[in-house]
Amino acid sequence: MKFYKTKLAAALLAAGLSFTSSAADITVAYDADPVSLDPHEQLSEGTMQMSHMLFDPLVRLTKEFDFEARLAEKWQRIDDTTFRFNLRKGVKFHSGNTMTADDVVWTFNRLKVSGDFKAIFAPYEKMVKVDDYTVEIKSTEPYPLVLQTATYIFPMDSKFYGGQIDGKDKAAIVKHGNSFASTNVSGTGPFIVTSREQGIKVVFERFDDYWDTKSPGNVDKLTLVPIKENATRVAALLSGDVDMIHPVAPNDQKRVKTTKDIELTTLSGTRIITFQMNQNSNPALKDVRVRQAIVHAINNKGIVKKIMKGFATTAGQQGPAGYSGYDEALVPRYDLKKAKQLMKEAGYEKGFKLSMMAPNNRYVNDAKIAQAASAMLSKIGIKVDLKTLPKAQYWPEFDVCAADMMMIGWHSDTEDSANFSEFLTMTRNKETGKGAYNCGYYANPEVDKLVNEANSETDIAKRSASLQKVEQILYKEAAFVPLHWQNLAWGSKSNLQITPIVNAQNFPYFGDLVVK
Repeated sequence: MKFYKTKLAAALLAAGLSFTSSAADITVAYDADPVSLDPHEQLSEGTMQMSHMLFDPLVRLTKEFDFEARLAEKWQRIDDTTFRFNLRKGVKFHSGNTMTADDVVWTFNRLKVSGDFKAIFAPYEKMVKVDDYTVEIKSTEPYPLVLQTATYIFPMDSKFYGGQIDGKDKAAIVKHGNSFASTNVSGTGPFIVTSREQGIKVVFERFDDYWDTKSPGNVDKLTLVPIKENATRVAALLSGDVDMIHPVAPNDQKRVKTTKDIELTTLSGTRIITFQMNQNSNPALKDVRVRQAIVHAINNKGIVKKIMKGFATTAGQQGPAGYSGYDEALVPRYDLKKAKQLMKEAGYEKGFKLSMMAPNNRYVNDAKIAQAASAMLSKIGIKVDLKTLPKAQYWPEFDVCAADMMMIGWHSDTEDSANFSEFLTMTRNKETGKGAYNCGYYANPEVDKLVNEANSETDIAKRSASLQKVEQILYKEAAFVPLHWQNLAWGSKSNLQITPIVNAQNFPYFGDLVVK
């Protein structure tokens, strides 16, 4: 599939002109656009948002975190380690090919080798085809989160992605590269891509043969434009240049809420915003007292109050209240006097230097948070060399853990705290994918053991107890710097019915969007 590139969007934005919209033709402004069209290249919010537009999962979560049938019509547990999915018949890919069990098994096998996704699917031994419209997924041990992981299986068109082009495997996953899958797509989703230019705009149009004929969605064309600056993004909405924006920064929410014919939609979020402390790049960070000092020195309550304007929940651990593993005793612990004492005990009374990197258009107020944290660390003698980058440039730096402290936000893929640990705090392991985003290089065999035990425990109380022990160890050892759980806010014209399509995962189901 070709993508016809144009600089029209950039020219219109630069000229201050608006995009015209009909009832079924809308423009959405995000702070950044997807870095790739490959759903397996990067496990990120942007990738998941795109996946729900161009593909469909086997099942998806409702706003109430119930499971809704999508490409799997029904499912059942066969035994302790076998789960069966009955697939929907007559589903067409954008290429015109018909989806069958072969495509689902092919997709699963690709997920198993994806550097970012393999940890989610590590509990599984294999997926097998029973017949053309039935598959079974087999775990190595009893696993309690099969349906949660099934929300990440977006069947790909194995015929479309199969074979070679220019001597290269069309199915190759090339992170931050220019692969066939990163620039071409054939999914089952409600939209196809008709044009794309990275950093300028992506144009989606309704897929004529979309299987979900009962969907209430009436959007025929959706143009996604990245607008990095909060104020510019809000101005575009209020002037009518765009129909919907995300995020709405805390400073702008009152203005959006009080503007005629504009609506503000908010939800409590579960994405943890943190700093990781790289023990490999800076020897001082190997000392638990130094890590504890950093945690005590960063006033995350102050960050929530002043920078986030209260539109976040201060964190002391990975998982928020309601998640398995949450421990109400693990509270935020800003204490400057204690931080200075810990630095003295560690032999760093005069401080030291460290480098810090953060994105400037990925999380709400990310650059401002990093600047505030840098100033706070200076009060205990730590001189910070801070560098902030746009998302597209930040992730390649994060992947090589390029600084002593790196900002990372994470939404649990399974809606409990085990997933945080699997990616952020378990020992890095390229083979299993565990610790794939652990730029602190924190490693504790007891944490690894407890998380693995929890992931094979079907007794909810026992599983929660194991995950609480994990949180307690991470807290005691200051494995990372917890900041806050980020809340969510969207702004939109009042004729867009966005409340039914937005959710705490921040994966809007645009295929179901109704424009009045």
